[in-house]
This record gives sequence, structure tokens and C-alpha cells, in this order.
Amino acid sequence: MARVILFNKPFGVMSQFTDKGNEGSPRATLSDYIKEPGFYPAGRLDRDSEGLMILTDNGKMQAMISNPKFKKPKTYLIQVEGEPDDAALDALRKGVTLKDGLTRPAKVHRIDTPELWDRDPPVRFRKSVPDCWLSLTITEGRNRQVRRMAAHVGYPCLRLVRWSVGAWDLDGLKLGDYRQMEADIITPKARSANRKKPR
Repeated sequence: MARVILFNKPFGVMSQFTDKGNEGSPRATLSDYIKEPGFYPAGRLDRDSEGLMILTDNGKMQAMISNPKFKKPKTYLIQVEGEPDDAALDALRKGVTLKDGLTRPAKVHRIDTPELWDRDPPVRFRKSVPDCWLSLTITEGRNRQVRRMAAHVGYPCLRLVRWSVGAWDLDGLKLGDYRQMEADIITPKARSANRKKPR
């Protein structure tokens, strides 16, 4: 068993415990919120993004969560500038070519405005330009991938909230709070070995 922390990261918080190399005013880090020793982030979430971060005290679990080869789905609620048409959504579903190559197909659909916490600072809107919310699920973890995908199809991202990673999500978790739990470490090899052989 591994210990896991689910953390609802606020906007502006770095996804690490120290702010090395910053000579200016100190920036908020995980250490401002999480005091449990021995935990390390399993993957990153950009400073200007919000939502679910997972931390664990187990190296194998960390790899299972963060390594793209395991194709763990990650769902984001994103607010974009403009109202994406079907062609834009279909392009995301098929995969788009970014500077670092073709993305895997994404699951994406329009959603009603979700009931979320207020962001600090608030999102800046242009009164003359409408906005829209999407649910976008990917199985990769490239640098700023969701923002780059949205921009590629012509709809820049105004706000990004990671809602879930695999079976874990933010349900019932307030902004800046975390919950700790235990989780089984199931690797692909172990899962395969546990399957019954056909007779």
C-alpha cells in the first residue's frame, strides 16, 4: 500500500515544495499548504492552473501516476475565449499537431458553467468576446498541453481546472485543502498476472 494525498491547488501556487532560484518576493509553494513529511508530487500542475494535484510517498505509485506511458486519463474543465464549433472539437478528438508532435485523441465536449470557487485573481474577460466551458480528457502530460491544444484550434484558455486523474477527483475537496488516503500499487504486470487464464 502507498499513501496518497489529493490536493486542490489554488491559482498561483507552485507544484513543488520550494521556490529555488527566485530572488524576488517568495511565491506560494506546496509547503504553504501541506505539512505531511515524505510526500512528493506525482506530476505537475502549472502555477497558473488550478485543481487536483496528487502526491505520494511511494516511487512506484509516483511513476504510475505521472509517466505518460501508463496513459492515465486526466480531465480538465477549461474556460476558453470564444465558442468552439464542431470542427474545433472534432480536431481535438482526432489529435492536433503541436510543436512537439501529434497529440493523442482527446475526449472533449461542451459543458454548462461549473460551480467552482472564485479564482484569485479573477479571470480577465473581454466584453465583446463570448466564452465557453469545455470538459477535456487527455492521456498525456506534455508541458502546458491543454492550453496549447485549445490555442491551436483557435480558442485560447482563460481558466484551467484539473478535475480528475484516473479514478481520483476533486469531489468534496475545497480550494487549498487536501485529503490523505491509502492506495494499492497495481502495475500492468501485476494486473496481468491476476487475470484468470482461459480454460
